[in-house]
Amino acid sequence: MARQAEGPLGGVRVLDLSRILAGPYATMALGELGARVIKVEHVREGDDTRTWGPPFVAGESAYYLGVNRNKESVALDLTKPLAQKVVRRLALDWADVVVENFRPGNLERFDLSLEAMRKAKPALITASVRGYPLGDDRAGYDFVIQGAGGLMSITGPEDGEPYKVGVAAADLFTSSFLLSGILAALYARTQTGEGQHLSVSLFECEVAMLANVASSHLLTGQPARRYGNAHPSMAPYELFHTQDGPLALGVGNDRQFRSLAEVLGHPEWVRDERFATNPDRVLHRDELRDAIEGVLERRGREEWLGILTAAGIPCGPVRTVAEVFASHEVERAGSVVELDHPLVGRLKQVRLPWRFTGTPAEPRRPPPLLGQHTLAILREAGLSEEEIERAFAEGVASEPRPDGAN
Repeated sequence: MARQAEGPLGGVRVLDLSRILAGPYATMALGELGARVIKVEHVREGDDTRTWGPPFVAGESAYYLGVNRNKESVALDLTKPLAQKVVRRLALDWADVVVENFRPGNLERFDLSLEAMRKAKPALITASVRGYPLGDDRAGYDFVIQGAGGLMSITGPEDGEPYKVGVAAADLFTSSFLLSGILAALYARTQTGEGQHLSVSLFECEVAMLANVASSHLLTGQPARRYGNAHPSMAPYELFHTQDGPLALGVGNDRQFRSLAEVLGHPEWVRDERFATNPDRVLHRDELRDAIEGVLERRGREEWLGILTAAGIPCGPVRTVAEVFASHEVERAGSVVELDHPLVGRLKQVRLPWRFTGTPAEPRRPPPLLGQHTLAILREAGLSEEEIERAFAEGVASEPRPDGAN
C-alpha cells in the first residue's frame, strides 16, 4: 500500500533542467504522478518565469507558482566545473529521466552532453524540448510559434486579425507530448532495459494539434480560414446571443438538431433542405445562425440553458475565469487544492485532472523557493563538506536566506 500512496510513478526520479513552461509543466505532472523531481535553476535568476509578472504573491510570481509544484530546487551556476559535477552525478547516479530545453549546443558547452550521459548509463532516458525541428536552432516562444505554426491563422474573428489563444497553447501542446513520450520511454525500458532520447519541438507539436484543420487542408488543398467562434465542419456550433448574454451551443448530429428544432418551436427546420443534414447546415450556417438567434433572444440565458440541457442538447454558459472557479463543477471535482508554501502561506493550486482508483495522482509539495533544497541535494550528490562550503562561497550554488529571499 505504501507504493500505491506514492502514485503510479512512485520510485521514478527526474532531473529537470528545463525552464519556462513546456518542460516544467510536464515535470510538474510527473511529480503529481508520484515521481521525485529535482529542478536545477540558474544560481541567481532561477527559472525565467520567476520574474514574469505581475502578479506576484509574497514576492513569488503567480506564473512560476502555477507550473512548478512537486519539485525540489537546487540553484547552480552551470558554467562552473563543480556545478557540472553535481549535475553529472545526479544524472548518472540518481536519475531515471533527464529533461532539458537549453539551446542546442549549450549542454555540450557545459560538458553535460546528454549523449555522453546515455553512453555512460544506457538505462537513462533523456528528453529535449526545442522550438523548431532538429537542425533549426532558433529559440521558440509560444507566441511566435502560434503564428509560425498556423494556429493564429484559424483563431479570431472571420474579418479581423489573427489572434493567439488566451493561454500558451503551443507550450501546453508540447508539454502533453513530452509527458506522454517520457511515459512511453519508461514503459519501453521495462521491456528492454534500455533508455533512449526523446526530442519534441513546439513547432511540430502545434502542427500535429491542427488535427481536423490539417486533415481538411491536406486532403482538399483548400486553405484553412478563421470562423470566429463557429466550426468549419459542424453547424450550429458556436456562440448565440440570448436576451441577457451569450451561450455556447454545440449540435453534433442530426438527432440533436431535431431536438433543438423542437424545443425552439420550429420542427419544420428538420424538413428544410437548407438544414436537413449537417453538410446542409454548414453550407447555410449564416441563415441558420440568424434563425436560431431570433428565437434565443426572446428569453434569458439561464432559462435557455435549462431548457436545452433538459432536451439533451449540448450547451453551456460563457464564463469568466472567476465564474469558473466559483462553479459547481469545480467544487464537485475538487479542482482547487491548497498547499503550505513557506512565503505565501496557504497557496491555492489547480490539481491535474487524473483520477486513479489505486495509485493517486495529487499535488505533493508546494513550488520550491529558488535553491530551497540546494544544501540537501549537494550532499545527496556526494559532495564533501569542503566542496559544499566552496560552492556557496564562490557562487557556484545558492540557497534562500532565512527571510526567504535570494
